[in-house]
Amino acid sequence: MAAVSLRLGDLVWGKLGRYPPWPGKIVNPPKDLKKPRGKKCFFVKFFGTEDHAWIKVEQLKPYHAHKEEMIKINKGKRFQQAVDAVEEFLRKTKGKDQASSHNSTEEKNRRNSSEERGKQSAGEEKRKASLSEGKVKKGTGEGKKRVSSVSSERGSKSPLKRAQDQSPRKRGRPPKDEKDLTIPESSTVKRVMTGTVAGFKWPPSVSEPAKDSDPHFHHFLLSQTEKPAVCYQAITKKLKVCEEETGSTSIQAADSTAVNGSITPTDKKIGFLGLGLMGSGIVSNLLKMGHTVTVWNRTAEKCDLFIQEGARLGRTPAEVVSTCDITFACVSDPKAAKDLVLGPSGVLQGIRPGKCYVDMSTVDADTVTELAQVIVSRGGRFLEAPVSGNQQLSNDGMLVILAAGDRGLYEDCSSCFQAMGKTSFFLGEVGNAAKMMLIVNMVQGSFMATIAEGLTLAQVTGQSQQTLLDILNQGQLASIFLDQKCQNILQGNFKPDFYLKYIQKDLRLAIALGDSVNHPTPMAAAANEVYKRAKALDQSDNDMSAVYRAYIH
Repeated sequence: MAAVSLRLGDLVWGKLGRYPPWPGKIVNPPKDLKKPRGKKCFFVKFFGTEDHAWIKVEQLKPYHAHKEEMIKINKGKRFQQAVDAVEEFLRKTKGKDQASSHNSTEEKNRRNSSEERGKQSAGEEKRKASLSEGKVKKGTGEGKKRVSSVSSERGSKSPLKRAQDQSPRKRGRPPKDEKDLTIPESSTVKRVMTGTVAGFKWPPSVSEPAKDSDPHFHHFLLSQTEKPAVCYQAITKKLKVCEEETGSTSIQAADSTAVNGSITPTDKKIGFLGLGLMGSGIVSNLLKMGHTVTVWNRTAEKCDLFIQEGARLGRTPAEVVSTCDITFACVSDPKAAKDLVLGPSGVLQGIRPGKCYVDMSTVDADTVTELAQVIVSRGGRFLEAPVSGNQQLSNDGMLVILAAGDRGLYEDCSSCFQAMGKTSFFLGEVGNAAKMMLIVNMVQGSFMATIAEGLTLAQVTGQSQQTLLDILNQGQLASIFLDQKCQNILQGNFKPDFYLKYIQKDLRLAIALGDSVNHPTPMAAAANEVYKRAKALDQSDNDMSAVYRAYIH
């Protein structure tokens, strides 16, 4: 197949991560954003989302030539809205071009008319001047004086000056009657889409001050937020530490997809233990951004891919910790987290004064407190940093990191957090991040169970499940999470993006957290029972959306 020539401004289909080809436009990247090394790529802004990224040429296809093909293979509601956004954008662009052409023609006609009037005026002035000269020659001295005075008065406005006065435009400011003809240049194209789904937003122009410039960056893939997802003035800035009134701190990065290209990686040696769904994406992004990483996994074969990408291999957790400055770990549950630290050839055996350990596992506060105590007792430094997200967000470097513990270590991890996530929060003492993470996942797990319950109720009452999804996507609940999980159910595709067994584990731990402070959690308890039934139906290793099967069996 012959290579297709692409250039700035072209509409394209771009492949981003595991998402299907998505419509976008090739645009100029932020001023200080470095272009990735290696194969040729373009900076693409995607329609119907808040996302943008460097995309390799071989992953791009011209929009118009492949439109019908893409529409046939992609049926999702969000995808159709993105295509609609492109078509609306094309209509508006065509309308502006026509208006511009019409205005250009009118301006040309006005200019020609003005020049013609100027010529006529100049000819009339010349004829009058000739007559005046004849009279001067024939007249008396007094007549000469009078004519001279008149000529002087007329001379104060030359033919050129008079023609300028008759022109419809005065120098330095537009005429009042042209104000309504001015077409303002919009800094965004957010008007392209209406409704609750996020439109395709363009960055502010260089001369335009950023609106709603919030230090709390909230961009996430296929965002539904109403706030501007990214301020381009902030994109090239390094992470900011922002103190809040609550005492919590967040390290804020601009859009990870864009700003990751300008990360200055730490010169510290990084270790990473655990290459599961989340850990694999995290390590990949650390390597992409230039970090020196040593990896270990219980099943060593999973390390092979990362060794090919430039990672080093550690034979045991203790060896990784002893040879690295900061070691991250991301494992499945409290037992795995304890075994990793306290077991044979575990983390603790490699800890000595100054060594740093960051646990990114989602566990309970008691477990993480115990681990912190044993690490610190050996002279080590400890930070808990569980992550909110799924496999896709991990792959895209768009996780949300909740951290607590050693504040200095938190700041030392800033370039790593930029590489793996879109934002990081520091929540104070050890245990706070574990509690917050369990609450977040409790809400998410309960919501997923409610979605499944609603879809099955629609089915048994003779209602269309697809129509229910369409209605939800147009309402206040619209989100990428809702759309993706419903699509999983409608298509019967439960490939894990977040294991069902892990969301059930988090619900169980959240309920225990409520019990510890005598706080009722009846909704979470009900959802937990549904997930337990799904596990009994062998759905543990499927995606959390497989909880749907607990309702239909």
